[in-house]
Amino acid sequence: MFGLEALDLARIQFAFTISFHILFPAITIGLASYLAVLEGLWLKTRDDTYRDLYHFWSKIFAVNFGMGVVSGLVMAYQFGTNWSRFSDFAGSVTGPLLTYEVLTAFFLEAGFLGVMLFGWNRVGRKLHFFATVMVAIGTLISTFWILSSNSWMQTPQGYEIIDGRVIPVDWLAVVFNPSFPYRLAHMATAAFVATAFFVGSSAAWHLLRGRDNPAIRRMLSMAMWMALIVAPIQAVIGDFHGLNTLKHQPAKVAAIEGHWENVGNEPTPLILFGWPDMKAEKTRFAVEIPYLGSLILTHSLDKQVPALKEFPPQDRPNSTIVFWSFRIMVGLGMLMILTGLWSLWLRKRDRIYQNRAFLYLALWMGPSGLIAILAGWFTTEIGRQPWVVYGLMRTADASSGHSLMQMSITLALFVVVYFSLFGVGIGYMMRLVRKGPKTNEGAEVSHGGPGQKRTPARPLSAADDDAEDNGTSLNKGN
Repeated sequence: MFGLEALDLARIQFAFTISFHILFPAITIGLASYLAVLEGLWLKTRDDTYRDLYHFWSKIFAVNFGMGVVSGLVMAYQFGTNWSRFSDFAGSVTGPLLTYEVLTAFFLEAGFLGVMLFGWNRVGRKLHFFATVMVAIGTLISTFWILSSNSWMQTPQGYEIIDGRVIPVDWLAVVFNPSFPYRLAHMATAAFVATAFFVGSSAAWHLLRGRDNPAIRRMLSMAMWMALIVAPIQAVIGDFHGLNTLKHQPAKVAAIEGHWENVGNEPTPLILFGWPDMKAEKTRFAVEIPYLGSLILTHSLDKQVPALKEFPPQDRPNSTIVFWSFRIMVGLGMLMILTGLWSLWLRKRDRIYQNRAFLYLALWMGPSGLIAILAGWFTTEIGRQPWVVYGLMRTADASSGHSLMQMSITLALFVVVYFSLFGVGIGYMMRLVRKGPKTNEGAEVSHGGPGQKRTPARPLSAADDDAEDNGTSLNKGN
């Protein structure tokens, strides 16, 4: 297929499925915490705006959570089908870590998710809030174990190799491997930022169409506060993560920078733009800033950054891809910070809800967090190549050895099924977003709790407009 080998198709298939999957957990992590904040603020203030936003976003959370579970199951099976040699080599480490994720996080989320979605009228307020908080904590625990497993593949520690297999000898070293704290913080923060811009984009869409009410304004306001505070923090975390990568995976950093060789004792410049040519071993059309590469990556003006030519050609990551995926991530991050600062400037002038230029920016920035997450994962995973477990096992030795025909057929099937199934799911979720939060201004409504009646937060409750209208009519009659 297109001159590619079976191994290439296996990698593309895994990249395709994991790219689809990571979008859903990212939003799930952010929305779960957002829902906990909304319900907590409603309990504290009794402001019905928070309650209405909670019920609106809980529907979107439920749909997103379901798609995340379905897409995640496929990922687990691929380790056994397409990457069986990797599973045989490192399964004694990755297997238990993923099992811990199921035992601690998934069961916690699944146990309290039903109470969170369907228990608004059936349990007390504090118990319902507790369930929402537990779901939010569950998403973070899941992130903990998944990132621990993936980080071990980047910076393996706490193991011995016996009879050609990895044997864990120190689980604390395995779990808390050198890159894990930085990658966990980076991914969790990225999920919060991505969710903030998703929520802010939804609010901007409604405001641009003239739907201006307290719930929509609260959505935009909370989203922009989150962007203003968390996006700069993410930049700082990214800097620490980069320093850690330079220490443990210098070839990845050299590929990210498109830096091929050092000249004497001169400090390393920063290549803003260019086209790394793997065959010619140079970056064409390079636009450089002297000294800045050393300053950013070593925090000094005289130290040099490792260059790609210091590593054998077979050990070099594909600089052409990671050079640009990294710059997409960083460029979007800078736009996020600028958007947050602009929102603060407009907020002080009481124009944040009226400035159409800003609202259009917020609208188009909606997918920016998710795109940045994908670009970051491409940088991380492609930058680790040619290793599947860094320094221990090459990707070429990890595959199951399926034929080109088998990989071509399965890849084509994955593309068709994923776009069909998840296309419908994403379309339905966006339909929920377009409907916006249902408010009950001027109506006498109950606030939930045992014996109280109110339209429950059912994930599919927005599918039938008539059902929604009937539910509102019932609420007004209570």
